[in-house]
Amino acid sequence: MMDVHERKIAIATGDRSLAGTLITPGTLIPGVLFVHGWNGSQQQYLVRAREVAALGGACLAFDLGGHAGTEGEHETVSRESNLRDLVAAYDVLVAHPQVDPARIAVIGSSYGGYLGAILTELRQVHWLVLRAPALYRDSGWGHPKMQLHREQNLEEYRRNVKSRDANRALHACSKFKGDVLIVESEHDDRIPHAVITSYREACTAAASMTYKCLPGADHGLTTNESQQAYTALLLKWLADLWPDARRGSDAAAVKAAITDAAAQGAVTEPEAPPSEIS
Repeated sequence: MMDVHERKIAIATGDRSLAGTLITPGTLIPGVLFVHGWNGSQQQYLVRAREVAALGGACLAFDLGGHAGTEGEHETVSRESNLRDLVAAYDVLVAHPQVDPARIAVIGSSYGGYLGAILTELRQVHWLVLRAPALYRDSGWGHPKMQLHREQNLEEYRRNVKSRDANRALHACSKFKGDVLIVESEHDDRIPHAVITSYREACTAAASMTYKCLPGADHGLTTNESQQAYTALLLKWLADLWPDARRGSDAAAVKAAITDAAAQGAVTEPEAPPSEIS
């Protein structure tokens, strides 16, 4: 007999709540949450999310407030409100009946990596991927994000390695006990190497910490070669950590998915417009 998973649920109907039991196939799968960067959108991650889903993860990509359909809020949206957006998206993902809430991956790029790091303090995350993660001063948390470059002199702030106790995102990383992948772009003109070093040095409690630098890549991965290299790197890292996640798969199937991503991993848009701030 097939294994099943069940949980008690409440069904709202009018002013009443009815008891129910939800029964699903017993194999729960990892959940993967993609967090785009400033001036990005979910559209940039759908190809990569489909590749990760082929390995057996339930993937969710979404648009942060102030982007895509809510672009009218672009000038006023803050880190505070975007973090609320991220928490809401996380809660939707883990509420899916086939997603294992103990096996959640958060994959963030630039601004999305910064928010993803902070999320680990608020919600349970098992795997954390930070690609070219941005870093901001803690001050002005509720101020419009667009003002931060003027208010915080970020170019100077990012020039030197920061202590894990001097920054909220780094402090969150210092307490994170899951697996971490940090990816740097060799020719990143917006996130200096000192920022990457700050994140790497902060991850002292991690079960594992993997660092990779993408040769020839810029901040937004604006070439197909860089996009493909990152996708293949991400898939291999995930597959090494959860090789049995794909129901009914074997090592050959996982290897085939990674090979296919490396060969066909073109993404129609870069992850961040080359001229935009982060």
